[in-house]
Amino acid sequence: MSLIDPVRPLYPFAAIVGQERLKTALILNVIDPSLSGVLIRGEKGTAKSTAVRALAALLPDIAVVEGCPFQSDPDDLKAMSSEVRARAAAGERLPIVTRRVRVVELPISATEDRVVGTLDLEHALTEGKKRIEPGLLAAAHRGILYVDEVNLLDDHVVDVLLDSAAMGINVIEREGISVSHPARFTLIGTMNPEEGELRPQLLDRFGLCVQVEGLTVPEQRVEVIRRRAAFEADPDAFRLSWAEPTEALRARIVSATALRSQVVAEDEILLDIANRCLATGVDGHRADIVMLKTAKVLAAWAGRDKVVATDLDEAQTMVLPHRLRRRPFEDVFRPDASTATFRAGLDHGKMI
Repeated sequence: MSLIDPVRPLYPFAAIVGQERLKTALILNVIDPSLSGVLIRGEKGTAKSTAVRALAALLPDIAVVEGCPFQSDPDDLKAMSSEVRARAAAGERLPIVTRRVRVVELPISATEDRVVGTLDLEHALTEGKKRIEPGLLAAAHRGILYVDEVNLLDDHVVDVLLDSAAMGINVIEREGISVSHPARFTLIGTMNPEEGELRPQLLDRFGLCVQVEGLTVPEQRVEVIRRRAAFEADPDAFRLSWAEPTEALRARIVSATALRSQVVAEDEILLDIANRCLATGVDGHRADIVMLKTAKVLAAWAGRDKVVATDLDEAQTMVLPHRLRRRPFEDVFRPDASTATFRAGLDHGKMI
């Protein structure tokens, strides 16, 4: 199983220099998994993969049914596999364990069987019985599915991800056996645009999108060198030196998660969201809904129970860029453009 184990000496999330928008987008998805993930675009060597892998140490604990390969939630029938649901309906007392939310990495070379699940041939040969071997979607249920170089995925694997993201269910059908299980996960993808673009259908499934670039301030680049050298020299000591900031981040995430359900957005905020989405000409209503969710999480992250205009300013830089309609020879929207520049571009009927 391709799990990113938080016990391994991974680079601390809190030690990443700069890349604030990247870190914010990832944290927002931890606070509210319904944001539908984030696409991270940028050149090589800009801490994209490092940030995603480091996120594992910040993830909350969840309760799961012990021994269930589908990460069944003991308190939610809809988040249980069919087998566990049947056990619960029969009145069985389900064994429960608590563990950290998982980050499951999907290799770009993964086959459809590896992603969806397949027949356990070893069990069939030794026991004479057919049994399904769960795939990566089962492992990622209620967690994070991470795809490095997501733009290089085979089309058939992309189709599987699209189906699971749309329905929240994965169906495994092999040799007369049919098993279904919930497959609700936060999709995080990283990519270098120079290696090709992403299919529009999958692009729209990412709730947020951020563009990362190399640091241009010499002092920041020097700090990157220092911290990386210290980490490689003694990973355990380096992680220990960042333990306090890491725990502070975790505590803030827990606090924001608790506050999120109490955050309100007044009608004028909703109207502002609608106007911004209409002005950019995005298709459908997904952008409006995701922008509201993002603004609420940003408010909770700031410790507020009310959405303000500045929350929308920040939310639109992550929600709208990858949903804009692009025409030939038209400038591409820059996610880091200021709100004033963004609106000025809209007034002139073009994208920045």
